Amino acid sequence: MLRRNARQHRLGSESRALKSQTMPVVMHHIHLTTDNGEMLRQWYVKTFDAGVGSRRNLPSAMFNGNEVDFLPARMTPAPTKGRAIDHIGFEVRNLEAFVKTLQAAGVTFDAPFREVPAIGLKIAFILDPVGTRIELTEGLTGK
Repeated sequence: MLRRNARQHRLGSESRALKSQTMPVVMHHIHLTTDNGEMLRQWYVKTFDAGVGSRRNLPSAMFNGNEVDFLPARMTPAPTKGRAIDHIGFEVRNLEAFVKTLQAAGVTFDAPFREVPAIGLKIAFILDPVGTRIELTEGLTGK
């Protein structure tokens, strides 16, 4: 009991926010290192209609209770594909139409839109301006 109270004290306002959390663990944020956090945030805001946010005075893109935080890189970061974190994923409504919008905007595709009927999935992969591989799916929700 003492340990729990000490933890709640350390968390402060975060502890109060956790009371409304319905699952034991939820995704909160990821950090991407970049040479230009503001440029990358604006790309995520424009591409995914994300909210503009900040965390610890650094740029963030806000997604339905989750954040992509952009940290200053000490050196130019390498692309993600094939590394410890291969990609990040977003579930998208009406993926095929969204992909057409991205293509028209000149977004770089790593794998084109395709349907996988055997598992009821639509999927495509894009790259952000610094090489982060992003999986776009329709059909993962609830699976």
